[in-house]
Amino acid sequence: MLTHVRSGMRRRWVTFVGSFVALALGVGLMAATGLALAATFGAPERGPERFAAAPVVVRATDHLRVDTPTGTRSKPLRHPGPVRAPIADRLAALGRTVEDRTFPADVTAPSTGPDARVGHPWPVAAAAPYRLTSGRPPAAPGEVVVTTGPGGDRLRTGDRVRVRTPAGNGLRTVVGTVAGRGFEDAVFFTRDEAARISPAIDALVVHADATAVRRALGPDSGMDVLTGHDRRRADPDPDRDARALVSVNALLGTAAGITLFVSAAVVASTFSFAVAARRREFGLLRTVGATPGQLRRAVCAEAVVIGVLASAAGAWLGARAAPLLVGRMAEAGLAPPGFALGDASWPLHTAFWTGVSVATAAALVSCHRAGRTAPTEALREAAVDSRVMPVSRWATALLVLLAGVGLPALALAVDPGDLLGRKSYVTRPMLLIVGCALLAPVLVRPVARLLTWPPARLPGATGVLVRENTAAGVRRTAAVAAPVLITVALAATLTGTVATLEEARATEARTATTADFVVTPGPRGRPPAPAFVEAARSVEGAVVSVSRSTAVTVLEEDTALVTSEARAVDPARLAAVSDLPVTAGRLADLDDDAIVVNEEWLTTRVGDLVTVWLGDGRRTSLRIAAVLATGTGDNGVYVTPRNAGGAGVDRIDIKVAEGADRRAVAAALHTAGAATDTRVTTRAAWLAANGPGPDDPTRTGLRMILGIALLCTATALANTLVMATSDRGRDLAVLRLAGATTAQVLRLVAAEAVVAVGVGAVLGGGVAAVNLLVVRGALALLGVTSGIVVPWGTLGLVVAAAALLAALSAVLPASLALRTRPVELAGARE
Repeated sequence: MLTHVRSGMRRRWVTFVGSFVALALGVGLMAATGLALAATFGAPERGPERFAAAPVVVRATDHLRVDTPTGTRSKPLRHPGPVRAPIADRLAALGRTVEDRTFPADVTAPSTGPDARVGHPWPVAAAAPYRLTSGRPPAAPGEVVVTTGPGGDRLRTGDRVRVRTPAGNGLRTVVGTVAGRGFEDAVFFTRDEAARISPAIDALVVHADATAVRRALGPDSGMDVLTGHDRRRADPDPDRDARALVSVNALLGTAAGITLFVSAAVVASTFSFAVAARRREFGLLRTVGATPGQLRRAVCAEAVVIGVLASAAGAWLGARAAPLLVGRMAEAGLAPPGFALGDASWPLHTAFWTGVSVATAAALVSCHRAGRTAPTEALREAAVDSRVMPVSRWATALLVLLAGVGLPALALAVDPGDLLGRKSYVTRPMLLIVGCALLAPVLVRPVARLLTWPPARLPGATGVLVRENTAAGVRRTAAVAAPVLITVALAATLTGTVATLEEARATEARTATTADFVVTPGPRGRPPAPAFVEAARSVEGAVVSVSRSTAVTVLEEDTALVTSEARAVDPARLAAVSDLPVTAGRLADLDDDAIVVNEEWLTTRVGDLVTVWLGDGRRTSLRIAAVLATGTGDNGVYVTPRNAGGAGVDRIDIKVAEGADRRAVAAALHTAGAATDTRVTTRAAWLAANGPGPDDPTRTGLRMILGIALLCTATALANTLVMATSDRGRDLAVLRLAGATTAQVLRLVAAEAVVAVGVGAVLGGGVAAVNLLVVRGALALLGVTSGIVVPWGTLGLVVAAAALLAALSAVLPASLALRTRPVELAGARE
């Protein structure tokens, strides 16, 4: 048996090299993504930054904790409250205390543009610690100390700069500099001036024993006492790395899953085609006495040998590629700075054994066909494939297709919003892809005849030969079409779904926002200046609606805390600047004791009371005034400013009143914006600016996933076509003996390869069309009226690249085969 396996592998080395490369590439990709995925599990947390030298930090708790019958549930608070003055006075009796206040402070120097910074009182600088590198501490209003970059060349002592704070703009003198510590660009004011700019105490540094501090506060103070590593909770956005790693984890998990799916499909198709191409060989072995069991064992032995060698090579490649993948993700902004590989080895073991299992499973399916080969197959001379679809394959294909269609149909009836989640639209196409791939031998012939019908009507024999050869070599055509089907279906479904959802969200925003001008935080993330709000309200003919971004949390079924995005609005002006999709109730009924919810909420009956926790943790009961359609998920909750939970104004919608002079209003608004460093944009400009850009993390992640699929497809195409063309030496020789020139034969081979790619593209397009129709149906049920966005550009590039690669992979081995005299090739036997 081993002797036969070795001789067979030597004789058909082209087939086995192709299978080896396809499997090694798949295992390598799985190993690389697995190693990167493992790095997200054990990524070290950063230590304290702003308060690294502080003994004890006291701040309002940043988590909502609710006791339920199944335990305590916790959710982050959107707007933790300040440290109240009585608490600060109580703690001052225990030891020296330093008040921290944090507020935006944008610095504009004469030689530079606006520089986004944060302001603090100077006494808290020692908690980081910051140390003076030049000058002195601020001692009077109008004096500041600033952080400098590594070169120390941004700002210098003695510079006169303009500083914009929530209290207004003003010229100040830089009296000292400190070296930046990397986590913020800061401006330090005197203690009294910082208190005037931002009266609320954000945190309190206490130089006392932590136990004494906790005892002085008591159990129900609403304050957190932070020491050691917990002081990081007082840093700005302490969860940013954790959130980024969650996104990286989801992206890499998706990439690993798609890699496994595509690799398994490619390897299975390759093994299946390789076994089908050896039917004469198996027929000869049966003629000389080989049993079906011996043939099956031989095929399995070959697969195990290839699987072990290819998986080992792939694991080695993955280990070398993983650092490059991690570095590229950090450069693209998909991973947080400092993201690096750990020392986990389980992804390599997992990828190795997965590769061996995939190869073995593919061989087990294929070896059943090998064992059924009759001795009479040795006498076959025709290249026409027969019995390409056994009953078992029919049954499997129909069951998979039924599941691929039935599950989305069930979701449409029960929860259409679930179909718009990333996990759903990434995994849902796979069932339909598998089902169509299993039915490919049946679908290939009619699709190929459809595609070749026009060229077959042209003068000459090339079109007719392409049509007949494609229809006759069903297995060859299906093996080429399968990876193209997978890639086209994934590319069209993923990019099409994302583009369709983006268009749906844009449509919702266009419909919901009727304001003529919109003011939101600019590139530096600064909220509109209070002075601009006052100036805008004084403009004749302008209807000004200010709103705040906040959140509300509900306890559903006494088991789960669910937080919803919310906006705090002025009910009297909301209708003037928006047209929300109300399904029940009236927006006019919104008041300080009411709330507007959407259909995703558990309680949606107008007039019912719901218990909610506001953004600062306060508990209250509100009456449902109106219910909004779910839409794409951006139709959030609305409350009044009293229930904003401490949120500041972050958006201003301005409508030109009926009969007012639009140009005069626009000019007055732009004048007010220039005076307060506030950017006023038109509705159209705001909609365009808030759409996804080319560097959007979702788009970047999709490009990475599609790149993996394309790489696997390229390998499968080259592998299958090299195998198929190498086995067609006698067919090509017969054409030459019939009078065809070498160029004509090569054109025929290239045309057949391109037609096979076209078959895969048509089938993949059909799968994508079904999935996109499901998305469109879900949007329609959710009340969104936007259409389907088809990524024609992406599909064109994918199909063109596949066609070019297929043509080259077919022409090169054919040209090598044609170097042998046609008479010798025509008389060749296996």
